[in-house]
Amino acid sequence: MGVQKKTRKFAQVDILVLIDSGLRINLDQVKRVIGQRDARLKKNQAKGEIESKRKAKGNEVVREIPQVSSSLFFQYNTALVPPYSVLVDTNFLSHTVQHKLELLETMMDCLYAKCIPIITDCVMAELEKLGQKYRIALRIARDERWERLKCDHKGVYADDCLVDRVMKHKVYIVATNDRDLKRRIRKIPGVPIMSVARGKYVIERLPDAPEK
Repeated sequence: MGVQKKTRKFAQVDILVLIDSGLRINLDQVKRVIGQRDARLKKNQAKGEIESKRKAKGNEVVREIPQVSSSLFFQYNTALVPPYSVLVDTNFLSHTVQHKLELLETMMDCLYAKCIPIITDCVMAELEKLGQKYRIALRIARDERWERLKCDHKGVYADDCLVDRVMKHKVYIVATNDRDLKRRIRKIPGVPIMSVARGKYVIERLPDAPEK
């Protein structure tokens, strides 16, 4: 009968380690080093909790979907009909003054239809804060022919006000030359943008707009 082969258990060492001082230390067991990816480390525990929350969130059933305006037929907004309501931004008025354009007449030349320029309280407050440099634009904004909209929110930042209005009511054209505001408006379907370019007003995202 053969001799049964003995296997050494993990982490057991039967050797003797010699130290410079001449002492002999018998290491019965060597401690195992924890790897950087071990789940017992605090940083890995935090990552594990974040991953589990993300997976749980992904498995949740969506109970509510944002309601789409009934006036939209794909990207086409059926609520936009003459007379057009145009929300005017501070930047648009400034460019109108620089190019020496008439506000209402140039709008009508652009759209071939009746237009109603609308000035919000935020735009008026911004123009008043800008001082003497924008006094002509302020004088244009104070014209009694334009429609005025009151703002019930805090602060006088016009961009947020205009974006909030067109998200709630898709019956406006936004007149602005501000790049950041244009970028935000383009993400909202069915809202055309009017701007000053080449010495006249141009319109984008309006299907019924006349070809120039």
